[in-house]
This record gives sequence, structure tokens and C-alpha cells, in this order.
Amino acid sequence: MADVHELAARLTKAVTGRTAIEPLSDDVAFSDPHPALDLETGYAVQRVLREQAGPRVGWKLGVTSRAKQAQVGVSDPVYGFLPGSAALDLGAPLRTGELIQPRAEPEIVFILGRDLAGEHVTAADVLSATSGLAVGIEVLDSRFRDYRFTMADVVADNTSAGRFVVGTPVPAAGIDVRLVGVLLEKNGELVATASGAASLGHPAAAVAWLVRRLAASGEGLATGEVVLSGGLTAATPVAAGDVVTVSIDRLGTVELACT
Repeated sequence: MADVHELAARLTKAVTGRTAIEPLSDDVAFSDPHPALDLETGYAVQRVLREQAGPRVGWKLGVTSRAKQAQVGVSDPVYGFLPGSAALDLGAPLRTGELIQPRAEPEIVFILGRDLAGEHVTAADVLSATSGLAVGIEVLDSRFRDYRFTMADVVADNTSAGRFVVGTPVPAAGIDVRLVGVLLEKNGELVATASGAASLGHPAAAVAWLVRRLAASGEGLATGEVVLSGGLTAATPVAAGDVVTVSIDRLGTVELACT
């Protein structure tokens, strides 16, 4: 079987060296000469990275668009973890030189007001447990050259997690996150628009899927953790000098300057 520690080490070396590598699935360390990296192994590699990453502050979802799922041939989202070291303060710049090939995308962020776990959690349960909603900007940074990877590769790579920033939370009561409008701008120009429903039809449903998936390994969401509920538009490449702005109806606006 695959040496998950060796595969994790490849990804860690790419991060520290700020150099993109070929997908793990192109050359997996199996005894079988013609292996395939599967999702189970991808999550095993991700768990190794999680153990090495220091304190966790939350989770993130990927491939939450039904259209994207159909495009890549999967029926469920994927998930990764958010280490505290990846969090950016409001107003702090994104230092692009620390990353390989950063791209920014808008997110609706859930902040947990109480622990939430179990195999039968629903979107309603998620909303009940949510202390606040916020605008988020996730900065993706695939360790694979030109963002070329299989689903198992991207899971192993912690779903391309790079950096993230979370705006000031607002109460969730009375906000239908399916219907909120989303604007992604770069350098004052509109890049993309969306609605909250772009994430699995309802962002809270995406978070509920995450809780049910974590339950299989005896885990759940903890009070105070944040969940990035899935990119709402295509991610836009960013470089030093760019300014990215995300505005979401009723949730506010977050700006991220790149240096």
C-alpha cells in the first residue's frame, strides 16, 4: 500500500520550498507497479499533515458545486482542515511570496456556537448550532503544478488550502444563505457573481455533510471552530499588488491586499 508519510513529506517539501510538484497519483509509492491513489489514501495523507500542522481552528469544504461534481465525476464534496497558522487577520496583507500559485475565492463562513457531531445532522441542526455567519476569502494554493490533480490528490493536499480571512460575524437568524448575493472583485473590477445556493444548494447542507462525514471517524465540529462552506465562484489568480474584495448580501464585505 502507499506510504502515506512519504507522500505527506512530498507535499510538505513543496510548501517549504514553494515549488509545485507533479500529482502524487502520477507516481505513487505502492508495491503494485500500476497503482491508483484513491480517496481513502488521500484522506490518510491529509491526516498525517493535520497531525503535523499544529492547532486546528476549523474546517473547509471543496467541490460543493453540483456542476463541478458532475464535471469531475464525484457525488460528494471533499473536506480539509484549517490550521491556525493559515489564518489572516482582517486588514493584514496576503504575502504571495510565501505561496506557490495563489488563487482567491469567496466563501460563506459558519462560526460554531456549540459542539456539533453525529451521523444524522441536518442543515437545520447546523443553523441551530451556528453563532454567526461571516464573509470569507479563501486563498487556495495547490502544491501541484498548474492545478492539475485527481480528487484523491487534492484531498491529500488538504484541498489546496493556503490562507484564509474571515470577516466580522453577524447573527444567522433571519438570513436565508441560499439567496444571498455574492460579488468577487479584483482591483476594482467585477470578476464573478453567485448566490449562496452555489454551495450544495444550501451552505448549511454542505456543513451538515461535513459533520456526518467526520462522524465516521469519531470526530465533529467544536465550539468556536469556523467552517468555510465551499467556494461560491471560480477562484481567481492573485499576485503582489492585487486587491481582492468579496461582498455578500447581509453579511458584509472583506478586502484582502496582496503584497
